[in-house]
Amino acid sequence: MSLSIGIVGLPNVGKSTLFNALLKSPLAKVANFAFTTVEPNVGVVEVPDERVEKLAEAEQSVKITPATVKFVDIAGLIAGAHKGEGLGNKFLAHIREVDAVAMVVRTFEHKDVAHVSGRIDPRSDIETIMTELILSDMETLQKRLAAAEKDAKSAGKITQKQLIIYKKIAVVFDKNCPATDAKLKDEEKELIQEANFLTLKPFLYVFNVSEEQATEVPEDLIEQYELKDIKPEQVVVISAKIESEISDLCEGDRCEYLKELGLDEPSLNKLIRCAYKTLGLITFFVANQNEARAESVREGAVAPEAAGEIHSDFEDRFIKAEVAKAGDFIKYGGWKGAREAGKARFEGKDYVVREGDVMFFHHG
Repeated sequence: MSLSIGIVGLPNVGKSTLFNALLKSPLAKVANFAFTTVEPNVGVVEVPDERVEKLAEAEQSVKITPATVKFVDIAGLIAGAHKGEGLGNKFLAHIREVDAVAMVVRTFEHKDVAHVSGRIDPRSDIETIMTELILSDMETLQKRLAAAEKDAKSAGKITQKQLIIYKKIAVVFDKNCPATDAKLKDEEKELIQEANFLTLKPFLYVFNVSEEQATEVPEDLIEQYELKDIKPEQVVVISAKIESEISDLCEGDRCEYLKELGLDEPSLNKLIRCAYKTLGLITFFVANQNEARAESVREGAVAPEAAGEIHSDFEDRFIKAEVAKAGDFIKYGGWKGAREAGKARFEGKDYVVREGDVMFFHHG
């Protein structure tokens, strides 16, 4: 699926360093001054998942294709961005184009890397970014409310429903809270999708920590910085400096270095998986002698939608899907063993795809 995560934050918090480490390439320019990034950098990153390699072994697949997530490195926002400060209007427009937001929050001290506000204060940084996004959304809401109120009497039930939803959002904006606090149902979000509110997007928070803090857990940082509105599952703790240093190391040296630091894997792996989850995606697989492939669909998708991720014609001509759990598929050595063990079954058009399904699509 073509879904993207926007990397945002104040200037000089390590967004571009993080982005380059993700891509293992110096695509984004890094410097100690604000607005080093103007046009967004875009990169596609593989989702770490050892299952796809094991599926390939089971079927002796010639090719392995992992699932991917697109990351977009967006320039730093500052106070007043909603009014155009620091080219804010342009940068806010870039955020509107992504499906979810990864906010990079700086906790590390560095005498050679100036903080835009002159001090390290994660709570204040988050509030600055969220306030700018809310203020921008408030301007969008005012326009939408005016249009909906004008059309509600003559345009029918849809516009009347939209008006009710906009008023729900207005209530939380009056409290300087993001649109997510309106607790909208999926069908309500669908009705106002065209408004594209920034604070209605899924959020995750990337704490860019010092090397000494690299083993900290989200709960401790949330408590330390009194971030009561953020849930631990929304937080990834990363030292962008460490990730940048290990990105060029061979596998053996990387593992040894991480072990010395007390880390069991690159923190970027956790970020990629968290981003994948934040987008509301699950992984399914196809596996045969030609290819073992990981694909993504939105949670709750039915079998024909999954088939459409493989090829658009498969969705239109879908007949049925043969399904096995990845664990069973690996345990019994592929399709042949899974079938003989009774671990493969056929499902129809209404089947809701589950995380880790291995699927073979039958189509016309």
